[in-house]
Amino acid sequence: MDPSILLSYLWVLVVLIVLEGLLAADNAIVMAVMVKHLKPEEQKKALFYGLVGAFIFRIISLFLITVLAQYWEIQALGAAYLIFMSVKNLYDYFKKKNHGDDTTVPDIAEEQAEDTKGNGFWMTVLKVEFADIAFAIDSMLAAIAIAVTLPHVGPDFLGLNAGQFAVMFTGGMIGVILMRFAANYFVAILAKYPSLEAAAFAIVGWVGIKLVVLVLAHDKIHVLPHDFPHSWQWQLIFWTVLISIALGGFLLGKFKNKKASH
Repeated sequence: MDPSILLSYLWVLVVLIVLEGLLAADNAIVMAVMVKHLKPEEQKKALFYGLVGAFIFRIISLFLITVLAQYWEIQALGAAYLIFMSVKNLYDYFKKKNHGDDTTVPDIAEEQAEDTKGNGFWMTVLKVEFADIAFAIDSMLAAIAIAVTLPHVGPDFLGLNAGQFAVMFTGGMIGVILMRFAANYFVAILAKYPSLEAAAFAIVGWVGIKLVVLVLAHDKIHVLPHDFPHSWQWQLIFWTVLISIALGGFLLGKFKNKKASH
């Protein structure tokens, strides 16, 4: 293989690992928030199912990437679910906060925990899996936008060049591995800084907006230029807002903890 091609593949793989790591962190935050109301043993089970789901749905999304890219309706459904989940939980969070409770994230399963613990657990797992699907779609669409810039290596496979497919698969699987370690970490962080829960759901909504931008730039919608979602301007806006939300939630949590200790 030409050394320049090998270097380009290695560089894109590094970029994909960083990108998948960031998206995996978002996914892990969401899982941590959604299982927080469960008992510690149930949290571990729910996180395990969530991680298995993330792995499976990323593989499915990878094999169906040409379909995902072709039908804007699939992207729109993912965006709608993430935005709905964000708005609903933020509304419930601040509603409960105004009643003097700033320690938990409102959840239907939580409200019924005493009477329907089994249902609460499986309902939580179901919600986590739906979130996994939306994040898997976002992850693979972001990966293909980067991978298709690579020169072709080998035959075509499922509508993609085999070399491009391989680098996307590797990046996606590394992202799931990173999520495995991040999920348990974020459960502990959320226990220490409850205000991060609101930031987490704000991030979910922002990722939903990112999918909306992809829909609006789709060839069949064409409200936005086709290349806009992958432009440096939009990427700068997206990551600046996302990091600002996360940093703001963390600093607010530290401030509240410091204030409470006094």
